[in-house]
Amino acid sequence: MTRRIPDSQLADCLHLNPVVWQKVNRLLVRKALSEFAHEGLITPSAIGAGQYQIHSDDAQITYTFKATILSLNHWHIPLDSIVKQSASQTLPLDALLFMIELRETLKLKPNVLPVYLDEISSTLYGSAYKHDRNAPTALELIDADFQVIETAMSEGHPCFVANNGRLGFDANDYLRYAPEAAHPFQIVWLAVHKERATLSLSETLNYNQLIEEELGAAQLIEFNQQLSALGLDANDYWLMPAHPWQWQNKLSMAFAAEIAQRQIVFLGQGEDLYLAQQSIRAFFNLSAPHKRYVKTALSVLNMGFMRGLSPYYMLATPAINDWVYALVEGDAYLQSKGFHILREVAAIGYRNPYYEAAMTENNAYKKMLAALWRECPLTHLREGEKLMTMTALVHLDNHGRALVAELIQASGVSVDRWINDYLEAYFAPLLHCFYQHDLIYMPHGENLILVLKSHQVARVLMKDIAEEVGILNPAVELPELMQRVSTHIPDEMKTLCLFIDVFDGYLRHLAAILADQCQYSAEQFWHAVARCTHRYQASQPQLQAQFARYDLFADDFAHSCLNRLQMANNTHMLNLEDPASGLQMAGRLINPLAQWRDPASTSESQ
Repeated sequence: MTRRIPDSQLADCLHLNPVVWQKVNRLLVRKALSEFAHEGLITPSAIGAGQYQIHSDDAQITYTFKATILSLNHWHIPLDSIVKQSASQTLPLDALLFMIELRETLKLKPNVLPVYLDEISSTLYGSAYKHDRNAPTALELIDADFQVIETAMSEGHPCFVANNGRLGFDANDYLRYAPEAAHPFQIVWLAVHKERATLSLSETLNYNQLIEEELGAAQLIEFNQQLSALGLDANDYWLMPAHPWQWQNKLSMAFAAEIAQRQIVFLGQGEDLYLAQQSIRAFFNLSAPHKRYVKTALSVLNMGFMRGLSPYYMLATPAINDWVYALVEGDAYLQSKGFHILREVAAIGYRNPYYEAAMTENNAYKKMLAALWRECPLTHLREGEKLMTMTALVHLDNHGRALVAELIQASGVSVDRWINDYLEAYFAPLLHCFYQHDLIYMPHGENLILVLKSHQVARVLMKDIAEEVGILNPAVELPELMQRVSTHIPDEMKTLCLFIDVFDGYLRHLAAILADQCQYSAEQFWHAVARCTHRYQASQPQLQAQFARYDLFADDFAHSCLNRLQMANNTHMLNLEDPASGLQMAGRLINPLAQWRDPASTSESQ
């Protein structure tokens, strides 16, 4: 007897069809060729003007393609130019086979390769979903709602090839919780005993205010009544949110002893509906958009990390945010640029005594139950302004049209003017934080929210502060609770926080899109970055010694490679407590700013 498959299960794979599968494999092979050539993992041979090829490990398969090599060894490869051949037979592009055919070249070890293939397959699954849906065009997105834009993003991290692994989710989970699925859901609420849990709050907030604002009086009374019905005193517990997937797949079993002993009490789902953001474990409140973001531990493997949250980090999170907030708000230059951070104002971490006793290292088993609340960016808006993730600037719609090209066209200003304004809002504040305060962030697209007015960038909001921020000067006095953000790295590596995280990790991708779709060459783009840097340096003459010590116009810089890092260990890519120790370096990149060292060479005229 044939079993009928429920309609809900059929829906999980409707996007997996030959046409879309061919498209997303071509897109991912193109990205692999580009990024692996950029990192020197593969060395394409020139076979003609703008024509290149590589061979499989056994030399039986050849990939031929066209490419333009831009600044920072960025390989811009036309999608339709890629041809795979074996014995003169043309073969379909297959991203999974690509990794297997070049596993020795890519240094994919036997213990890493299966997990990496799993991540590639999951990335393809998600890409097929994105390219099979009726997604908004780039033109439609320029006036779209903040959350419509957030869920319309299709690429993920522009550097990582396997960038949407999310290992742990099944097909149903994907449709419920993936950001691009745009499916609202309710979060789970737990009562956690104060013997095991630690609450940390911003100086501007208290617990009762937080919980009343997040839950509302009626639901708070209901949850307290549930505790009373069990013979428990609500005053012995903190209330905290958890991701429903985390409760179902991790907490209910891994924390079974804690639940049985009433150290953790399941209270049910909250009333508000939330939407997953690009970071997947942070959620925007759709029911009450001006309420805080919620971010929770989520034990899925993605881009080299299990996406948990450390209760140890949660302990200091609000204090770190208060300290950085005071520094930013008290700095006249940063305020003149409209630069602000979105504070993580409250955090709860729960420590499971069994895992605490079983291991000393701070690993994924100790990061399964924690949560934080972050300020909502809507509270920063003024009349006529709108929000957009900075990832949108490197977004291509399903027809290949760039959102940034549509924004620039709609703004009515020149490409050069638009980029100058963007750099003044984004890059100049990062320079000031680095040179004036020895302060670094992780300023990639997903961690910045743009504030737009008339389709131009007016200012930016930085988020994800406590986990990513670092103070590079050990002489800076920090409260004891904040000592973990004091980051000790050699002087020669400090500028990599700008060269790699900003130039290589983000701006080179934006430069390629502008060259391709806005007729704004990579040279023009990097000239604009140089002008922004010189303007900043001229405005801060007291920092001349710092500018010389950490030279942004150096001839070249060490190339720290993200795909090499992930493929070396795709279950624990870096020790976050000492990230510099695990970096994967491969040669040096020519600095695109070097030719404009002389301020006289960076006049405003083009």
